[in-house]
Amino acid sequence: MSTLLFRAAPLRRLPLAVLLPLAFASTSQAQSLVDIYEMAKGHDATYQSARSQYEANLAKADQGKAALLPTVALSAGATRTQLESYAIKGSPAPTQDRPYTTRTAGINASQPLYRPANLATYRQSQKGLELAEAAMSQAEQDLIVRVSQAYFDVLSAQDSLAFVQAQKAAVAEQLASAKRNFEVGTATITDTREAQARFDLVTAQEIAADNDLRVKSVALELLVGKAGLKPKRIQSGAKLPAVDVQSIDNWVAQSEQHHPGLRQARANLDVAKLETEKATAGHKPTVDFTLGYNSQRNINGTAVTTASTQANVATAGITANLPLFAGFATQNRIREAAALEDKARSDLEGAQRQVAQVTRTAYLGLQAGQGQVKAYEAAEASSQVALEANKLGYQVGVRINIDVLNSQSQLFQTKRDLAKARYDVLVGQLKLRQAAGVLKAEDLQPINALLAP
Repeated sequence: MSTLLFRAAPLRRLPLAVLLPLAFASTSQAQSLVDIYEMAKGHDATYQSARSQYEANLAKADQGKAALLPTVALSAGATRTQLESYAIKGSPAPTQDRPYTTRTAGINASQPLYRPANLATYRQSQKGLELAEAAMSQAEQDLIVRVSQAYFDVLSAQDSLAFVQAQKAAVAEQLASAKRNFEVGTATITDTREAQARFDLVTAQEIAADNDLRVKSVALELLVGKAGLKPKRIQSGAKLPAVDVQSIDNWVAQSEQHHPGLRQARANLDVAKLETEKATAGHKPTVDFTLGYNSQRNINGTAVTTASTQANVATAGITANLPLFAGFATQNRIREAAALEDKARSDLEGAQRQVAQVTRTAYLGLQAGQGQVKAYEAAEASSQVALEANKLGYQVGVRINIDVLNSQSQLFQTKRDLAKARYDVLVGQLKLRQAAGVLKAEDLQPINALLAP
């Protein structure tokens, strides 16, 4: 793909009233694309929500380790008992009416030796880390594109307003010329009315363009959380960054490997497979190693003796458990997990097709955008020549006023379309990298280098 140029607009033809706001906008505390992106990272609610979810997922992933680690519990208790014992008639047993206290304390530990369900849970938690990282990457890439789109929407709206104002000034000049020619009898009233109608139309377009600029500015300010933003403009004569010319199939291959959505879908499939393993583990035995030390002190005896005693018991052992029947719960759980695994596999296939389509669309859109820029550049030059020819023809009487007005309208419309096409190419490059899953904040630097210092 050929390198495209930003051609400087013929600002010498613009009125001073149009040039002054542009000059101040580019020098008074203007912000670059990277500046606005950094501000948006600290304010955008969607990005902050994704970051909080990422931190929650990290903590949740660590919870999976607990199923493989030992559990230790410390227990203590005290019981006060009032014993009343009476001899039955004819029995030699003594009568008792006394209180006694039992105090217990102990520490017990258990270490899983063989628990396949616990191992599957731990492996699921590690897949949770992949899910968290992929989700965070997707949120960051989405923020980059949203900020860039809003940034260039403002610049495009500023250009549209400037071109409409320049067109209004040109139409006003043509209207004044038509009036002078009518007064001296070299033109008809039709020329004046046509110029007046076009002036009124451009005035309405100016109002619409000014409102569009306000709306786009508000959208950018809401994204960043700061009012009075002034995005830096593109430098005159700046070249568009070179686009990676690899084939569309290479871009699709990158997306299959790196796209955050596909990484999440693959992780979800792995989690579903492990869930099936957990369900199957319901038929398998479990083995635990247990260790304990417990002490019981009987003050004033027990129910069978009046002597105060203390017993200390240390235990160590292995406990095995083999489930035999659980009311068909395990079998149904396996069926459920297998169905959910099939669902996750289908979701992955669907995501792969969607990402491939989005990547191809972004690639073709960028190619079309670059072609449009070249075509608009040629159209701008042709429209400028056509306008000058119509002005000359109007002066010598071979063209009428409406021809000049139409040429002016065509020229400024082409300028607006060209400016927008250039911005669309810049954003399109970011969208293509986003579709491939390789977009990073560093990719803003080549675009940022195009901005006026």
